[in-house]
Amino acid sequence: MKKIVLSALTVLTIGTVGATAGDIKLYSNKDGQVFTTAGEGRTELRSSSTKVSAKASKLKFSGTHYLGFINKNMKEGDSTNNFEMRRNYLQVKAYLLEDPKSYLRVTLDATYTNKTANGEGHANVYVKYAYLYLNEVLPFTGVEFGMVHRPWIDYEEHQGWWMRSISKVFVEASEAGHLTNSADLGFNFKTKTDYFTSELGIFNGEGYHGSNDNGGANDEEIGDGVSAEWRLTASILGNGKKKRKPLKDNYFDASFFGQYNMQNSHNADAAGKLADYKFYGLHTVYNMPSFLIAAQYVKSENDRIDSTTDWNGQGYSVNGTYRIGDKKQFSVVARYDRWENKDTVSNDVTSKENSYIYGLAWQQNKNVKWLLSGQTYDVENSTNKDWTSAMITAEVHW
Repeated sequence: MKKIVLSALTVLTIGTVGATAGDIKLYSNKDGQVFTTAGEGRTELRSSSTKVSAKASKLKFSGTHYLGFINKNMKEGDSTNNFEMRRNYLQVKAYLLEDPKSYLRVTLDATYTNKTANGEGHANVYVKYAYLYLNEVLPFTGVEFGMVHRPWIDYEEHQGWWMRSISKVFVEASEAGHLTNSADLGFNFKTKTDYFTSELGIFNGEGYHGSNDNGGANDEEIGDGVSAEWRLTASILGNGKKKRKPLKDNYFDASFFGQYNMQNSHNADAAGKLADYKFYGLHTVYNMPSFLIAAQYVKSENDRIDSTTDWNGQGYSVNGTYRIGDKKQFSVVARYDRWENKDTVSNDVTSKENSYIYGLAWQQNKNVKWLLSGQTYDVENSTNKDWTSAMITAEVHW
């Protein structure tokens, strides 16, 4: 918990720098609340003589928080009830260059772990993103360098599946493909034009919480591999450069995406020999203010010569959102995932997983969304893995 407090204080301290740059005044009332505007019963807070400075023309702060409660019932087993902190981002962008669209971004994520080695839960803070973004290094193209976005997941979360607070996307969710995650060390070239957008990058391949020390059969195999990853998207309605708002904009996209993960440190056989794996997918999404519908197909292949189902299979996902209300603030959400795991030697299907997600959402204002949702997970011919859950979620952005 101390790590969270210290990180929060660091961010707030940096925030003071941004405030001093714009000569912002703060005011307090008798209850100790702090305001940025004067008003009845508010007294101006006088700053101390201590000065804080930063070598940046501008600092921009934001936060994203997914807070919730879940009840989970195993088909053959006990039920659990837990309050959750699913995502807790504190983010700062420092604008260091003359180009106003280039910046350094650092994002801290606080998570809560229910079980540790000694049986106790704890909160932890880690770096999710830390990269330098350089705008227009090529025509219509910028680049992220450092701990950066991988090409696919961020796109889907902001175009095809706006309900990340209740479930990860198809390729990341553990009850679906479970093939990759959203950030890694490397570089990512991001291109935006009206009718075409893309992301192309090279990464370590293990992800932001992975390790390159794989313990392979010999030293030459440790940390050898990288991952080539891509997203190519046709923006059929011609608004690919625009930052879209799902409650206001129409868009129609078709994408080809995937990754070729070479000598991955977590993909070693019993003898310690590393192997490549790859996946590729097709995705399409159509959105208008009253509804969204999206679908995708993904196939993964593992080059290991021993028997495993890791990163080897195929599946598809379909999701839809129907919005009502004078501001489209109410939504009905549904999603179906189907994933089949295959054995790398026999190529036989070893399990068939089905996931059903359903729920209601209320966009209270531009900062807060509430969701009431459920999920049913079913593995064919195996009842001991099946479960259902019910969740209430507060999704907060600032």
